[in-house]
This record gives sequence, C-alpha cells and structure tokens, in this order.
Amino acid sequence: MNKYILYARKSTDVEDKQVLSIEAQLAELRKFAKDNQLTVIDTVIEKRSAKIPGRPKFGEVLERIQAGEANAILAWHPDRLARNSVDGGQLIYLLDQRKLADLKFQTFWFENTSQGKFC
Repeated sequence: MNKYILYARKSTDVEDKQVLSIEAQLAELRKFAKDNQLTVIDTVIEKRSAKIPGRPKFGEVLERIQAGEANAILAWHPDRLARNSVDGGQLIYLLDQRKLADLKFQTFWFENTSQGKFC
C-alpha cells in the first residue's frame, strides 16, 4: 500500500497570479484521494517559488520519503513539485531507487518508466 504525502504549493501570495489557490488545491486533492482510496498520511503546504532549488517544505517531503515514512506524493499538477532540474532530478532519483513508488496528480497521469519520468 502506498502512503501519500499531499503537497500543495503556490509561488506567491497574490491570488490572481495563481491558477488555483492552495485551499482549492487541497479541496480537489482530498476529494481525489477519497474517490481513489489513497492513503494520505500528511498534508504539506508551501508558499514559495519552485524555479530555484531550496524549498524547505519540499526538502522535508523528500527526506521523509528517503526515510521510508511515505512512498508517494499527491499534488495538483507536476509543476507544483518541480520547476527546476535539481528538484526534478531528486524526484527521478527517488523513483529510480524505488523509495518513491508513485506520483499522482489531479489532471495528469504518471507512469514510473523512463518515458513517464521525462514527460
């Protein structure tokens, strides 16, 4: 059974620059998790840009996955997780090491294959 951390992020506090507010992301993702019977062990919220590496909450999520506390991430969109090559590379490395078993998104499909990791 996969144990998901729900990760919601927005890069700014200005609502009109975001596609979906954190509250809206959380509502949609909680419904998605319930509808798909996903086990969500925690919710992590971050208000920082993902253009450069170094987001503290995202780093904590990766550490928890590395430690085996969780093995999957649920996010509204792939760009909520990574918008730079370092963060994207860390996710791919955890997938390759089988510490990260799954990524689920509200509107995107992911498969843990070489093609799925780079699309």
